[in-house]
Amino acid sequence: MRAPGSTPVLISWFYVSRDRAHSWQGPYKIGDFGLPGVSARTDIVPLSKHDALFMLTAVKANGKEGHVFAARTRDGGRDFTREGFVGEEPEGFGIMPASIRLDDGSILTLLRGSTPGKGHGRKAWIDQYVSGDDGATRAYAGRPVVNTGFGGNPPTLSRLPDGRPVMVYGFRDAPFGMRARVSADAGVSWGEDIILRDDGGMSDLGYPRTVVRPDGKVLTVYYYNFGMDRDRFIGGTLFDLE
Repeated sequence: MRAPGSTPVLISWFYVSRDRAHSWQGPYKIGDFGLPGVSARTDIVPLSKHDALFMLTAVKANGKEGHVFAARTRDGGRDFTREGFVGEEPEGFGIMPASIRLDDGSILTLLRGSTPGKGHGRKAWIDQYVSGDDGATRAYAGRPVVNTGFGGNPPTLSRLPDGRPVMVYGFRDAPFGMRARVSADAGVSWGEDIILRDDGGMSDLGYPRTVVRPDGKVLTVYYYNFGMDRDRFIGGTLFDLE
């Protein structure tokens, strides 16, 4: 229970599998790192066998979401230390990170960003940051997507077999649907939108997860709908960027 009007404390948990997801141990509490609350999303950057960054989102000083930071484990998840925040605390929010490690060892991170408030006056985008010191500090590297539609949508970030980064995100203005972009220069610049589908019925869609198959084709799955009077469902798109 919490007192009326107080800010809820966000607690995040994780599970561990040692047999390729046949069984799981947990849940284990990540901890609050001295922050008002922590909202975990599935964004982990492997650094070595027992070393990884967990990209998490902290509750802001005003009790609202959110400000991304890195937590690091050096012993396979037994202990975590808080590393650097991703950028300054935003006026609206910066949440739902997606990260990859590039060939030069730097870490590229995309964030779902938004202005404060709710409704159609709110603007939403995808911002980009780069870390050259394993997440201790981050440098702002531009806004590869300036509009993700009503309320915004988180990206996924993956690497193609040739090393090119590819992002996938939901677009929540008409024509509603799923889009992708590819970078030929490690995220310095991004190509035009690739329309994966644009037959959505309304803005309530997106939140993709993406894998690159051994044959180089990209599979992304997402939450989708064809309209207010239709059931929501998990859809998927398989596409080739060769």
